Amino acid sequence: MRKVAILDDYQGAALKSADWSPVYANADIVVFSDHLDSEDALVERLHPFDAICVMRERTPLTAEIMQRLPNLKFIGSNAPYNASIDLDAARRQGVIVSGTGGRANGAPELTWALILAAAKHIPAEHESIRSGGWQVDVGVDLEGSTLGLLGLGKVGARVAAVGKAFGMKVIAWSQNLTDEAAQAVGVQRVDKTTLLRESDWLSVHLILSDRTRGIIGASELALMKASGWLINTSRGPLVDESALIDALYRHTIAGAALDVFDTEPLPEGHPLRILPNVLSTPHVGFVTQGTYRVFYEETVQNLVAWMNGSPLRVISQ
Repeated sequence: MRKVAILDDYQGAALKSADWSPVYANADIVVFSDHLDSEDALVERLHPFDAICVMRERTPLTAEIMQRLPNLKFIGSNAPYNASIDLDAARRQGVIVSGTGGRANGAPELTWALILAAAKHIPAEHESIRSGGWQVDVGVDLEGSTLGLLGLGKVGARVAAVGKAFGMKVIAWSQNLTDEAAQAVGVQRVDKTTLLRESDWLSVHLILSDRTRGIIGASELALMKASGWLINTSRGPLVDESALIDALYRHTIAGAALDVFDTEPLPEGHPLRILPNVLSTPHVGFVTQGTYRVFYEETVQNLVAWMNGSPLRVISQ
């Protein structure tokens, strides 16, 4: 009987999001809801398993880890790509890596949840209500303010549409953005310096790569308004974490609303957990019921196809 591991199921949602009975018919399934950072502990846990189902990039599978898992024959990854899996090493080891589709609504929805929560001081007002108080601050107007988008792909374009609906001026920049592409979604393309200087709300929507890693650093943060907010629902390393923490400590920007971090889960006592001008969520932009249904239903399909020797959706980098 094959053995299948489901990793990092923080909410205990994997088995509820799909019908796993076709897999149970041919394999034993073990679900792990905790996250292991230690390579040795991870290898010890995963050593008996033929197949591993990973949630996005929560647990990286490096060449070193896979070499220590001689029983591993299949990795089922959620989403169409996974930069934390060494695909070349998997191929050399004869390990099949499958991917799934996804949904594009989660990240833009959370982006606006964070912007609105920051603008209207929702956490503080909520806490005041719960503790017996009443109004504690004055909200910021979005109408008439400037929304800056660092990246205007599928997610950035959706964020732009909502900003325009709120009556905001929307500007954008990325390395490959053209005037035509910006105009197609009703956004003004500007240079990077203008984006940083003029944005009241600077929202990051880029794919992490060697070219974009640290694209917001100390010099970029220094150009931002003292009243400006940085929002990042894409990937933590797009922003130089040390430079951001320094800017937040010195109040050279008003605050940061973050769903992603360099290290996840965020270590206990980390400054981004405790700074008063940080509004944070634990990488839940893609964590929606609809997205999980797509992820796990297609993971089940891929597992069954692998067990039956049928064609399946192989992941791309």
